[in-house]
Amino acid sequence: MEIKNKLYVLCFILFLFSFGINAQETSSKLLLIEVFVTLQKQYNIQFNFAEDSLEGITIVPPTKELSLEDVLLYLERNTLFSFKNLDGTFILVRSKSKTFELQHLSEVILSKYIIKGINKLKNGSYEIDFTQFDILPGLIDTDVLQAVQAFPGIQSINETVSDINIRAGTHDQNLILWDGIKMYQSGHFFGLISMFNPQITHQVNVVKNGTDVSLTDGVSGTISMETSSNINTEFKGSLGVNFIDANGFTDVPLSEKSSLQVAARKSISDFFETPTYTNFFNRISQDTEVEMNANDIINSNQEFDFYDTSLRWIYDISDKDQLRVNFLNTYNELRFNENSIINQLETSRQSSLSQHSIAGAIQYNRIWNDKWQSGFEVYETDYKLKAINANIIDQQRFQQENIVSETSIKFRANYKVNENIQLLNGYHFVETKITNLDDVDNPRFKSLVSEVLTTHGLFTQLKYKTLDNNTNLNFGLRYNYLGKFSKHILEPRFALTHQFLDDFSLDVLGEFKHQNTSQVINFQNDFLGIEKRRWQLSNDTDIPVIRSKQISVGLSYNKKGWLVNLEGYYKYVNGITTQSQGFQNQYEFVKRIGNYDAKGLDFILRKEIQKLNTWLSYSFMKSNYEFSSLSEQMFPSNFDVKHTVTFGAVYALERLKLSAGFNWHLGKPTTQPISGKEIVNDDINYEITNSSNLEDYLRVDISMLYDFKLGKTKADLGVSIWNVFDKTNEINKFYRVNNGMVNVTLQNSLGFTPNAVLRIHF
Repeated sequence: MEIKNKLYVLCFILFLFSFGINAQETSSKLLLIEVFVTLQKQYNIQFNFAEDSLEGITIVPPTKELSLEDVLLYLERNTLFSFKNLDGTFILVRSKSKTFELQHLSEVILSKYIIKGINKLKNGSYEIDFTQFDILPGLIDTDVLQAVQAFPGIQSINETVSDINIRAGTHDQNLILWDGIKMYQSGHFFGLISMFNPQITHQVNVVKNGTDVSLTDGVSGTISMETSSNINTEFKGSLGVNFIDANGFTDVPLSEKSSLQVAARKSISDFFETPTYTNFFNRISQDTEVEMNANDIINSNQEFDFYDTSLRWIYDISDKDQLRVNFLNTYNELRFNENSIINQLETSRQSSLSQHSIAGAIQYNRIWNDKWQSGFEVYETDYKLKAINANIIDQQRFQQENIVSETSIKFRANYKVNENIQLLNGYHFVETKITNLDDVDNPRFKSLVSEVLTTHGLFTQLKYKTLDNNTNLNFGLRYNYLGKFSKHILEPRFALTHQFLDDFSLDVLGEFKHQNTSQVINFQNDFLGIEKRRWQLSNDTDIPVIRSKQISVGLSYNKKGWLVNLEGYYKYVNGITTQSQGFQNQYEFVKRIGNYDAKGLDFILRKEIQKLNTWLSYSFMKSNYEFSSLSEQMFPSNFDVKHTVTFGAVYALERLKLSAGFNWHLGKPTTQPISGKEIVNDDINYEITNSSNLEDYLRVDISMLYDFKLGKTKADLGVSIWNVFDKTNEINKFYRVNNGMVNVTLQNSLGFTPNAVLRIHF
């Protein structure tokens, strides 16, 4: 703890004092893209680059007397890009920082996939580059886990970032990485906002299928966040405040070879409550013990607090060696008092709920020569969910804890056979320990269960691309060994993209994956009913290893501002349990093993007209469970939302960005009591499982960002409204028997929720 406290102090000092002023550009510089256009005509060459990555970058043009070789050398010395002459005609342009990465990201195949800053890559994944990001409806900060929901096929069925569903998968089936570290917690405010500080998050890679073989877990998808890998040469930073938190960021150059980034964020509820905070608090406490208690108990002093601290340090040991260190610490806490009169005396006891994640990683990359690169990374990630529930009437204290501790070690080696072929090989070791505690003081009861599972993984992957870069193929195999179960798992994966007829592209993606952890709900009132899911390890018996298979085929057309993309997929996941699916009907307390499948279409249509960008996306999905030991062996899954439509528009001027849009989807499946025969033998008599739906969901959002000068510094002012028309949307409905009657509980989404931000850049 002493070392951790020192790190916190260091972060705080750097956060307060490490700000600077950006240097001004000289008037003789031109946009780098304009320089490329001139050079292409002069030397009869073609630069191959992602347009968005060069936007706004300027340089003094090279003199016309230089040879092509000298021009490329000049550009490399004066920009953050490297230039590779492929055949005397094609010049490949990529970030210098990527030379230290073993599976550098593929080039862009579709830029501005939805808005500027969101691109589709040639390995079948998607990239969100926040340095180029425009604006999305309802958002004024670049909230990572809100932004990924802009993609068709990805949504949150209950409007939280801690319950993101990718193609009918539960949230625990998503692999969430922060600079390569697996995270077991994803949200502040118990899921209403992302816990990953948007100021330090540089870009995000989203994978729905065709995952790289170096990654494991996440049978539904991967959301990989990255901080900047560039070494900054100037002090810069920002301070901001919105209706939820105050935050700051700084990027400190320590030397020509080293820089440090620090970000911190803290809720402002200690000082005053805003309408946004009130709406958020009411949303998370809805129909829980925090909102209401027994008739003779009054709750008071409800308080919520959160903070996070992020740190990233890079050191270029030499031109061939780079060291990277990451640290993340996040915390959420909810407190309230239960008050009652017992034996004519006023009595009060506090209940609380906390979430805490702390993680650190070290990465070392080396370029041995033009052919070989290698990398080593190790991380430790820890998550703790703790609740103390004070039963004031029975003078009882119930304590629950869910603790995850994971260590990962990975070695990777990349061999460049030639300009067309690369080979990736590596080894991955993971040890995961999960502990669950249930402790009651009166009458005394204690259950402490701690389990450990280690896995060993070997992976190999071939990356092939044609000389014209129109065809790209990643094909690999991952071998996993689970020693505790003596289980061997082989996972082939591939991603093929092909561009043809100038404006068309084809994707064919497939993968086998597995995961050893899942989240379950034992009782709906666990952990005060706020965050009732707890992590558990597979035991290869009643909690099996989850396995998945998936294949998808997509076709895109991109020309003159039009983008059309259609993708069809089939996905099968085996080894799920009823407890992991969140049933609140006749299967709520049943423990069974089964599977689900999902098949569907993801469609997006985008049109760019000068400063205006509009898009329409549609998802069709059909997903069914199969539990062979239940009376109903097959029925629609809890996430079988068949139709989803989103529409959005962004109007971007030089300093002003406006955005508006709506989200509509069919209501979530639900199971209702049979009308007229609601109760049989004192139990609810349900209809066929998930044969009904909640009301359709519809939400309209707007947002605005304005850049302006505040003295000599740059500032941003933003305003957003979530659910402009204050529509009451149903997100959950369940039934209980009370005094011989069926009571219905209906949970609703956020209503009209404004937010505003002011940020000053130094």
